[in-house]
Amino acid sequence: MITGFRLNLAPLKEPLGFIKFIEWLTAIFAFGSCGGYSGRTIVSLFCSEGRNETLNATFSYPFRLNLVALVESNTTLCNHSVPVTHLVGDSASSAQFFVGVAIICFLYSIVALLVYLGYMHVYKDSDFGPMFDFGLTAAIAFLWLVCSSAWAKGLQNVKDATGTADITSTLALCKESDVSCEVTDFANMRTLNVSVVFGYLNLIVWAGNAWIVYKETRCHSQKYTARQGAGAGRGQQVPAAI
Repeated sequence: MITGFRLNLAPLKEPLGFIKFIEWLTAIFAFGSCGGYSGRTIVSLFCSEGRNETLNATFSYPFRLNLVALVESNTTLCNHSVPVTHLVGDSASSAQFFVGVAIICFLYSIVALLVYLGYMHVYKDSDFGPMFDFGLTAAIAFLWLVCSSAWAKGLQNVKDATGTADITSTLALCKESDVSCEVTDFANMRTLNVSVVFGYLNLIVWAGNAWIVYKETRCHSQKYTARQGAGAGRGQQVPAAI
């Protein structure tokens, strides 16, 4: 068996290699749109005497909102003493899980493309390569389902925690009868919405890739050969009895 590197770009023109390139791109968009996020929410306090106060909270990945200060130190707002106050919630586990799966997929796609383009003769020499590829691809598809669902729920928690209702219930000052609180500038979360979309897109792509890789395994080829043999047997004419 010859195991030397042989550069061959032909697999990129086939579904096996082309879909790995797509997975590489979608993984970049997934962890980039989530892991690089930073946003700011501005809260306006409307005091009874007609004077307004403004608070802002800047948060970013991994969205440990309970560490983000809405009121950084004991201060006086609208003639009321306000203690240090933080946002409520922690979506770090779901966000880091999502980004972690995306990074693993990014790295695995690079390794798989390297094998396809340089070691395809080794990959197809035994059934280990395709079976390992199939098992890992199917597992990653399942991980995309889990992490995308978890992150979708985590993102909803982030939106709720930075919305008017939750901030009003968190900030004690907003419960005073002479003070009204409202989020007047919401953090732009379009990129986070895009990250969830790319998460489920990755699920579809990796599930489709699992089927493509399965067709490279010996299990599929044996079943295909057996079906062809059975079809040929049924197609043979039975000699008429004399």
